Amino acid sequence: MKQSNPYTDAPIRFALLGAGRMGREHGQALLGLPGTQVVAVADPLPDAAQALAGLLRADQVYADPLDAIHDPQVQAVIIVTPTSTHAALIEAAAKAGKAIFCEKPVAADLVETERVMKVVQETGVPFQIGFQRRFDVAFAQAKQRIEAGELGTIEQFAATGRDPAPPPLEYLKVSGGIFLDQAIHDLDIARFLVGEVEEVIAIGDAKVDPAIAEMGDADTTTVLLKFVGGAQGVVQNSRRAVYGYDVRTEVFGSGGKFVLDATPKTPLLAYGESVKMDHYHFFMDRFKDAYRAEIAAFVASLQAGESPNPGTHDALESLRLALACTQSLKEGRSVRVQDVRANP
Repeated sequence: MKQSNPYTDAPIRFALLGAGRMGREHGQALLGLPGTQVVAVADPLPDAAQALAGLLRADQVYADPLDAIHDPQVQAVIIVTPTSTHAALIEAAAKAGKAIFCEKPVAADLVETERVMKVVQETGVPFQIGFQRRFDVAFAQAKQRIEAGELGTIEQFAATGRDPAPPPLEYLKVSGGIFLDQAIHDLDIARFLVGEVEEVIAIGDAKVDPAIAEMGDADTTTVLLKFVGGAQGVVQNSRRAVYGYDVRTEVFGSGGKFVLDATPKTPLLAYGESVKMDHYHFFMDRFKDAYRAEIAAFVASLQAGESPNPGTHDALESLRLALACTQSLKEGRSVRVQDVRANP
């Protein structure tokens, strides 16, 4: 007998766990989606929680996100709390039978991520991890056209990801390192567009701030990728680009190539003694529409009774790939991705 879908009786009632920048972004996305309602906001900062609850017309405000998870009216949760809290909140929500959207990563630890993803799979609750670039129009279209065979056999991949400036050192100390915090988006897109990676070689150092080297991290890195299907790849990242946020991707195959380039913020080029254009300065600006689209896709999957995507497999394997890069950098050697079973 086919089970009924608990998410077809509108509205789907959400709890927003975290009232910071991403909480506001995802909350406003839900506010604009038919068939959804934010009924609770949780954040230990009462002013932030109250302000966001007022904006989203949510009835309940909690200091403890666990209280929001166990609120009987809540059917689904959006987790945008600090990374160190993700695993415990995912586990609690899964055991409470709530659908889960969580910003990446599940945890900075591979063993903990495996354990929590197993809980999600055993409970059968819908789960989506937040890799928003997959929902950008250019990346999503490239994926469809690659799968349709337009590029033939994929032979090379290249991605560049540079932020305008490093985050505060206090954040970097608990971020898990550049590969888990920043480069993981480029690594996930490599998996998304080309396929699983077999082996990596990473180099890097601190060219922006020597304090980053003192904490055992790098701010400038280059990774060579060997894909399972035989394609070659390179991913370059930097914590500093003086001109603003810089994301570019190229996929090359026997039938041609796709270039997903940094686009002007406004589609206008001003020609005079020089050519001028404006530029996205921050990832929240560049991928604003993608953030909205990923929440819309999560809601649509619930309403359709389908498994959200990217899900538990992508949460685990993109983390494993990032950890392989971390291990390669630390040990100065190539690392087979599937040999990574714990944090280096």
